[in-house]
Amino acid sequence: MANTASARKRIRQNERRTARNKARKSRVRTFIKKVEEAIASGDKSAAAAALQTAQPELQRAATKGVFHQNTVARKISRLSARVKVLAQG
Repeated sequence: MANTASARKRIRQNERRTARNKARKSRVRTFIKKVEEAIASGDKSAAAAALQTAQPELQRAATKGVFHQNTVARKISRLSARVKVLAQG
């Protein structure tokens, strides 16, 4: 257990940050799931709209340090490629 006041404060800060990051990560997963469901349904316009709303959310998670920037870039790239194929097919 923490003995110093600064260590106790650090524990409190970590708990708050963990809760905040968990909420952000969950939110991003929900947005990704909405895009994937739209792609699975085959609706091009819905998939494109879902991707448009998911992109800023993913970028924000990268800015806040929840996900690495390259991870977000990869996810957006793969999702947009799938939407593009859907539009052509």
